[in-house]
Amino acid sequence: MVESVRVTGARPPRPRDVHSLVVICPFCQSNDDKVIDSRSSEGGRVIRRRRECLSCRKRFTTYERVDELPRLMVVKRDGARVPFNRDNILRGVMVACGKRPIPQDVKTRLVDEIEEQVAREYEREVPSSVIGALVCLRLRDIDEVAYIRFASEHHRFQSKDELLSELHALTSRPKNVKDQQSLF
Repeated sequence: MVESVRVTGARPPRPRDVHSLVVICPFCQSNDDKVIDSRSSEGGRVIRRRRECLSCRKRFTTYERVDELPRLMVVKRDGARVPFNRDNILRGVMVACGKRPIPQDVKTRLVDEIEEQVAREYEREVPSSVIGALVCLRLRDIDEVAYIRFASEHHRFQSKDELLSELHALTSRPKNVKDQQSLF
């Protein structure tokens, strides 16, 4: 579903093709514009359009995104249901990474991959524990300290023994080599 574009004005919009929705100019509030350039971005999930207002001749940019998860709800530990929000995942990853030397694009890609996987595998509801487990799996391969920080919240460690057990499991597992196919 494409995000709707609000159209206001006294006169009805003239017929246009699907690539040039009527958009209100941010400068003069006119709803008469033309598309100058269109490009896809963010892996084809977003269309960036350069537009020119036919009234004031100023140019501006609009973005069209597909609303991928309109009905997906996250089931929290207490049973509460909240709409899926990728920003919540990103916020948790940012806290876990803290000041670790992890590039922002790596964090964003991690969230993108989780969002895509959840959208593929779940139709209406996804447990928050599943999302947490997916973050743990990816963080473990990116940065072990960030993984331990996130896992301590996700698994709710109650003692140092639980934390030490997780650290032992982390250090004893074989390291994944980039672009190497998994055996099992």
